[in-house]
Amino acid sequence: MNIVKEKLQAGDTVIGTTASANSETAFLANSGFDFLLFDTQHSTDDIKGLRRPLASMRGKPAIPILRVGDNRPDQICYALDIGAKGIIVPMVNSPEEAANMVQWCKYPFEGVRSSAGMRGEWGEFKNYREYMDAVNNQLLIIPMIETEECLDNIDSILAVPGIDVLLIGPSDLSINLDVPLDYQNPKYTSALETIASACKSADVVPGVFFVPPGIEPNWLIETGYKFFTLPWGGWASEGIQRGLVNIR
Repeated sequence: MNIVKEKLQAGDTVIGTTASANSETAFLANSGFDFLLFDTQHSTDDIKGLRRPLASMRGKPAIPILRVGDNRPDQICYALDIGAKGIIVPMVNSPEEAANMVQWCKYPFEGVRSSAGMRGEWGEFKNYREYMDAVNNQLLIIPMIETEECLDNIDSILAVPGIDVLLIGPSDLSINLDVPLDYQNPKYTSALETIASACKSADVVPGVFFVPPGIEPNWLIETGYKFFTLPWGGWASEGIQRGLVNIR
């Protein structure tokens, strides 16, 4: 099963946080987040080196989602083989690139993913065909929108079958809209509204990799965003400080 996909299909909002090979993964997976996002694009983590952290999440409430560094079948295959239940691909700018991503994520006959046996925590199955069909149905496929080219192609990208979430890369999108890190610029907020509207029409969930500074989370939720990655460090520090106050 994939609890995040089930929540999104029910219209619920999901909230995750980032993790790495050096994180207390088992602790974070039990802390109330819906997912942990492992990033191999802008970090020193290697996909194959994340096998142990992802394995430590088995049986925990949060699911592992992994961002690969590039839209390549080998990277997607490695990420799925180590147990990722969601795949994020950066800089998906065309329907052709989106279709390739979906094909590389799914087993035949919905895709061309190579088989390496039953991988990940997907449940119990009568046979291998049942397993492959279940994974195809439950896997989260999440291309990123980060450029003006993608914004221009948004309707044709969202028309590609199999996309679950369209995830904004806030920094890169602002840079490519020529309003670098100016998240309150009307050109930027208008793009956020355009993305949310297009996703609603296509029955795809809009999300943000992080909440841009100056943008209220409630505004994003009211606009239609339902997939968020939030930092956990500040909350943990506050909890530790409150705990220490109570014993000092």
